Amino acid sequence: MEKITEKILLEKSSPKTNKLEQIKILNLSRMGLKSEDLPVPLLSKLCSLEQLDLSGNLLQEIPKGLCLPSLKILNCSNNDMEDVVSLEALRNIEELRLEDNLYLTVNDEHKVIFLLPKLRMFNGKDISSTAHHIRHGSTEILRKRVIGVWERSFGLPDPITAQSLAAVEKRFVVAACTQIKYGPNSLSEYTKWRVEMIAKEYLKSLTFSEEEGGKITDTTPTKENETPAERRTRDLGGNSIVSPQKRIRNNSEVVTEASPRKSSRLASAAPVEASPRKSKRVTSTPQKTDPMMSSPRKHARMTNVGTPEGSPRKSSRLENASKTESPRRAAKSVISTPTSRPAKGESPRKTAKDQTTSQQSKQKTAKTENNTPRKTAGAKLKVTQLQEPVSLQPLHVLQCHSRQDSPDDFSTQLWACAFEPPQECSDGGISGGSRTVATCGGETLCVIDCESGHVLKKYKVPGEEFFSLAWSTVLMSRTGGSGRPCNILAAGGKRGLVKLIHPRVNLAFGEFHASRRAISIMRFSPRNASFLFTGTYENKIFLWDISGLDRDYNFKISKLLVLETGSTPLHLSLLPTSPDTHLLSGCDDGLYVFDIQISKNTQKRNEEMEIVFPVYKKKDKKNTYRTIDGLSFLSDDIVASKSHMQGSIYLWSWSATRASWNGRKKEVPAVVLAELQWSSTDIPYLSLGTCPGYGYVVCGDEQGRLWMYHITDTMMENFKSGKTISATEVLEWPSPVRAGKGALEGPSINGIAMDPDLHYLVALTDKNMAVVWKREGR
Repeated sequence: MEKITEKILLEKSSPKTNKLEQIKILNLSRMGLKSEDLPVPLLSKLCSLEQLDLSGNLLQEIPKGLCLPSLKILNCSNNDMEDVVSLEALRNIEELRLEDNLYLTVNDEHKVIFLLPKLRMFNGKDISSTAHHIRHGSTEILRKRVIGVWERSFGLPDPITAQSLAAVEKRFVVAACTQIKYGPNSLSEYTKWRVEMIAKEYLKSLTFSEEEGGKITDTTPTKENETPAERRTRDLGGNSIVSPQKRIRNNSEVVTEASPRKSSRLASAAPVEASPRKSKRVTSTPQKTDPMMSSPRKHARMTNVGTPEGSPRKSSRLENASKTESPRRAAKSVISTPTSRPAKGESPRKTAKDQTTSQQSKQKTAKTENNTPRKTAGAKLKVTQLQEPVSLQPLHVLQCHSRQDSPDDFSTQLWACAFEPPQECSDGGISGGSRTVATCGGETLCVIDCESGHVLKKYKVPGEEFFSLAWSTVLMSRTGGSGRPCNILAAGGKRGLVKLIHPRVNLAFGEFHASRRAISIMRFSPRNASFLFTGTYENKIFLWDISGLDRDYNFKISKLLVLETGSTPLHLSLLPTSPDTHLLSGCDDGLYVFDIQISKNTQKRNEEMEIVFPVYKKKDKKNTYRTIDGLSFLSDDIVASKSHMQGSIYLWSWSATRASWNGRKKEVPAVVLAELQWSSTDIPYLSLGTCPGYGYVVCGDEQGRLWMYHITDTMMENFKSGKTISATEVLEWPSPVRAGKGALEGPSINGIAMDPDLHYLVALTDKNMAVVWKREGR
């Protein structure tokens, strides 16, 4: 059944009329329309239409051949637009809205402004001055550079034939696009698009001149008053140019074989480059690639490191890591630190009494915060805890995220790590996984065996910077209807792409575009294994359903929710007892709680409430203390969180905090149960980790140390308001040594992960080192 008929057009038009030719305003929003649902012959009868609303649909492009000569205002916001070149036919548009089209970037915005010569309002903003520069200023600069490339290296063939001219054009366009650099990197796609267009136009103008001199006998004649865009369309046989980056997926993604010895060598420090995470903002727009909403059936196997085979649209195969060395030998090659435990009194650890006086000064500020709700009883940990604190020893220091495998790379920042979840075996037991951890940073993602120090898998995307990753155990459908559980990895970063990997079978099987900007954090739902939350630098959290994974690695992607955060989300936590009802998000500007129940109709949502903390009262001109750069549940109810420059870590009750909310005022004071003393550093994004099964909170600092807190019910009950609890232990930086280079100074600890049984702890640094600690006595 047709979704758009003449009757529907008349019903949704204004002013009311019985003739299509008289319609001036038309509202076709929120009808679930796809591009093929728009009947071109019928819509082209709307010769008087001035205003058209197509928002809230599923349009990927404007259908070809659509002619609306009087159209001045068009709203295509909240669609699935991928191709803005299709808007070129609507040349009289003066006002255009394209917000909330997931796959459009700043490059597409520039294309639209160039293609629509009368456009003056874009997404509600006056673009007159910007448009003049894009249409005239930058075009003239690029034209001069294109002419320079031609005059330096090219000339017309002699004799001129269609075949020889086509060969020259191809070489000329490639050379121009390669040599000409203009504007920021975030606009490189637009620049290449314009350079290609200008180069073809310039070459055509030269051939016109030769044709007038009688030297060309087989070129296509042009029309009088033909515009450059019309010439470009005719040159391609009537088809509009689509940027090559929209048609061709980057084929430089490789999964390499990683040698334990090669990937973990240590060297002298190198200058640290600035990361978007350290500056709190990503300033460049991720480069656009073709989104894969379902994975291909064929996969390209990688036979050589860094040399992908086959079509760039096919998936990449991972290779097994070399196992020629014994685990013990590999471990010795990783780190040069004392392996025996120091004698009593000589331990590198610090107890509460050893901590510096600068930390003790933090206790004084807490005395002014007594009027904030606190709860000292009734919030039990309800966990199976160790009777005594654990003792950890450094086992490996791995340098496995180096650019070009350089042992001198000490600038790549490592951001996120997570242990592989265990799987249930057929006999009811639990399979391995507690010793396998995934880490990401720079352009690589590694899967590491904690015991041996072997880098089992290494996934590399040149030009990417991975910020986050997440594991999930999903069911893969098989013939006969039965499902097989498999652990998959999702990873994302500055390009806004989510990469999907199945490490066990050495397969990178797909990707999809999750954001126009960088991905800051990712989290799978423990209850709905296919539900993936992605926090982005768009100040939004998206909930995706990655469903229908089959034996050929086909899958489907559905966007279920969009949560507006107002600032960059840095951490996501789901309620352990009801992970399908609420999401906690620690952001650059506060901690927010969202209702994520899918049963409700609203797809776009704002926060239900904001949880505020006593440290906010210390707000001054330099710091608001609202950047929540650490967040994790310690038990079903107790949450550990910290603010940048807080100098401590709060333990607070989720249930008591929510119970104090009256449903009207959005700000709700956290019911603080305890405050843990921590470093007074001003470095942001030093995340904390928890091990609920054994009541541990761990947070690294700016000197490579690990502050460990063994939280017990007795400690919580004895907590007194206004006093901080000292760390159970502070593990010193292991100071790894490379022969002839001396000991490496302690870096900042960006991220921490512990396996559920607390056998291993992995700490990631801002100097390209991943440190594996192991519990003694295991």
